[in-house]
Amino acid sequence: MELMEAVLTRRTVPPVKLGPPGPDPALLRRWFEAAGAAPDHGRLVPFRFLLVQGEARSRLGELFSRALLEARPDASPEEREKQRRNPERVPLVILAVARIDPAHPKIPEIEQIAAAAAAIQNLLLAVHASGFAAKWATGTPAYSATVRKGLGLGEQERLLGILYVGTARASQPAPPKPEPEAIARSWPEGGVPWRDGG
Repeated sequence: MELMEAVLTRRTVPPVKLGPPGPDPALLRRWFEAAGAAPDHGRLVPFRFLLVQGEARSRLGELFSRALLEARPDASPEEREKQRRNPERVPLVILAVARIDPAHPKIPEIEQIAAAAAAIQNLLLAVHASGFAAKWATGTPAYSATVRKGLGLGEQERLLGILYVGTARASQPAPPKPEPEAIARSWPEGGVPWRDGG
C-alpha cells in the first residue's frame, strides 16, 4: 500500500469488529521496525511495547475488569464483562508504554511523550498497510494503578495506549476529518497557500 493511501484510509476498528488471524512473526517484527523509526529527539527511545497473545489475553481482561470495578464500584456487570472480553476478541493486544525521564537535562517530558505517540502512529500505519486493523484505546485500564502494577510497569512508565489488533470482520466507516483549510494557514498573513497562493 502506498504511503498516502495508508495514511488517508486508516480507520479505528473496535475489538467487536476484529478477529483472527493475526500477523506472523516476520510481519510483527517489521511493524516494530516502523515503530522504532519514529521521530525521537535525542534518540532516548522513550517507549516500549508489551505483546499479549494466547492465554495471556484472558489474564489481561481480568486485570482490566478488576481495574474498572476499583475505579467505579457501581459499574454494571455488562461493563465489567466488556472490559474482560475485549482482549479475548482479538488475536493480539499491544500495550504501548511511554518511558518518561522527567529529570532529563535536555529533552522535556512533552517531547518524550510525543516520540512515544509518534511510534504508536507509525505502528498503526504499518498494521493498516499490512492489511490488518486496530484500535488505539485508553480509558480506565490505561490510567489504573492496578493495571500498571499488574503489568510490572516502572515508576516513570505510563500506559499510553492499548492497541487491539486483528483482521477486520466488517467495514468501518471513515470518521469525519477536518478540512485542510481548517487546520493549516500561512503565518502571519493567515492565507491558505494552496488556494490563495501564499
